[in-house]
Amino acid sequence: MNTPALILIAALIPSQGTGATKAPQSEHQHQVNKDGDKAMGFSHEKTTHHFLLRRDGGVIQVDANSAEDKESRVQIQSHLGHIAKMFAEGDFNTPMLVHSVTPPGTAAMTKLKADIKYSYEASPNGGRVVIAASSKDALAAVHEFLRFQIKDHATGDPLTVPSK
Repeated sequence: MNTPALILIAALIPSQGTGATKAPQSEHQHQVNKDGDKAMGFSHEKTTHHFLLRRDGGVIQVDANSAEDKESRVQIQSHLGHIAKMFAEGDFNTPMLVHSVTPPGTAAMTKLKADIKYSYEASPNGGRVVIAASSKDALAAVHEFLRFQIKDHATGDPLTVPSK
């Protein structure tokens, strides 16, 4: 084998290794978005998700990217209102459908559902589900669930609880 061919092969090996680690993540992210669009009833491309940790629980917030996008806003509000009721009953099937795995924390959240309150709030461009936990174990489960959402939806939200 000649020297230029060896250089070409050597140059390709690192990029293939790097690409191999990124491809499954982007493929997974694509699948999460596709399954999420179907399960939630609105487009991830027209909306923005946030999962926020709080000292007493957290927030799931979704907004339409455009204030003129009434269709997405209505779909978000309907979905989040439904999610608050489902979660209060210990039903986490929708996140399982979106992520194709049972999200961490949901088994404990189901078991400790009496220690967790979910309230839906509409906002001008969407809405949010506010989650409040009344026990240490429930709070840990809620935070585990929200951290998983942050990572799997790649929202870039902080993984730590704000000090205030």
